[in-house]
Amino acid sequence: MAYPGGQLSEEKVFKDPVHRYIHVRDKVIWDLIGTKEFQRLRRIKQLGTTYLTFHGAEHSRFNHSLGVYEIIRRIIDDVFVGREHWDHSERLLCLCAALLHDLGHGPFSHSFEKVFHLDHEDFTQAIILGDTEVNAVLKRLGDDFPKKVAEVIAKTYRNKLVVSLISSQIDADRMDYLLRDAYYTGVSYGNFDMERILRVMRPREDQVVIKRSGMHAVEDYIMSRYQMYWQVYFHPVTRSAEVILTKILHRAKHLYEEGYDFQTKPVHFYSLFTGNVNLQDYLKLDEAVILFYFQQWQDEKDEILSDLCRRFVHRHLFKYVEFSPTNEQMKKLMELTLLFKRAGIDPEYYLVVDSSSDLPYDFYRPGEEGERLPIHLLMPNGELRELSRESAIVDAISGKRRTDHKLYFPDDFIYDLSTKRAAKKKIIEILEG
Repeated sequence: MAYPGGQLSEEKVFKDPVHRYIHVRDKVIWDLIGTKEFQRLRRIKQLGTTYLTFHGAEHSRFNHSLGVYEIIRRIIDDVFVGREHWDHSERLLCLCAALLHDLGHGPFSHSFEKVFHLDHEDFTQAIILGDTEVNAVLKRLGDDFPKKVAEVIAKTYRNKLVVSLISSQIDADRMDYLLRDAYYTGVSYGNFDMERILRVMRPREDQVVIKRSGMHAVEDYIMSRYQMYWQVYFHPVTRSAEVILTKILHRAKHLYEEGYDFQTKPVHFYSLFTGNVNLQDYLKLDEAVILFYFQQWQDEKDEILSDLCRRFVHRHLFKYVEFSPTNEQMKKLMELTLLFKRAGIDPEYYLVVDSSSDLPYDFYRPGEEGERLPIHLLMPNGELRELSRESAIVDAISGKRRTDHKLYFPDDFIYDLSTKRAAKKKIIEILEG
């Protein structure tokens, strides 16, 4: 169905540090960008608390969403057009799903979700299907069009090729965030030859495949992703900030449930604390709102809440030591917990084990649980071969999950234990041992 005023009278462009320019020719895309739900993404950082580690990481979900849209636009307008297996009638569906794929992210994204047991993908679909400006724009393409967009994002849409462009092991989402996050954090780990990968992408009935000649560019992409996770996304200082952020939210929720009289009432949190969050309440939340409360709560009477907020606002983060969940280490953790309690430091908020885990590449193995769609190479004879069967580099890391554990604690509290010297000495001995 034709969109009213389908093409803009003049192409709009966004200047972008990663893709140079982001081109908008379709009126539906321009109108979606202008909705209040999409504009809200300007107030959600792409990398959460990472700006406290890499000071340039101030970019937003808005930046990233435009970038994913631009990659998809280039693939379907420049690479796929006229090729077998590509149905060009799916073009606008792909572009809309790419633009809106992160629409439901909340403030500080994954940390926020863990505390309140939320899923940003559920909210993405709720925004697309609900009484919103986004839904009204999408409906101009047909009453069932919002449902199709939601299905693509939920990975349930009938055309798996469309889904794989936005969600797979080599999709537009990953390609943009690796390049964008590398740029804004100032590291080189995430850089790879996206231009080459786009040139060797080919549509197949159920997924995007890569020409065999592009295998080395894909190897580079996978290793870039691996390095970004361990050098940037799982950086221990960022994780320290996330631990404190999480504990602030837990403490505020606990105080609310105990009937604590907040000086600054957490009105934006009420529905989250009670587990009855609705779409309207959720859309009012952004990082400016959260940081306002953290700023105010520095002056709360509750010492734990005020201390944690001061730490986050002023970047007085927890220190950490390596930790492994062996029997011996778990015994030490139990001993530390008792010592913290004796010293008057609440271990629930000030002694925290944090774990990070990543699987850089995997593929489906018969008889194992879980669906892992592999990256396929298109051989010169037309045959499809799973990537790790051809690449020794990828084979070496396939299916190998790496996990890292850290123990976080406030070293200033420990070294200030002048009146509890025995406990202080023993705590330091365990942490440094």
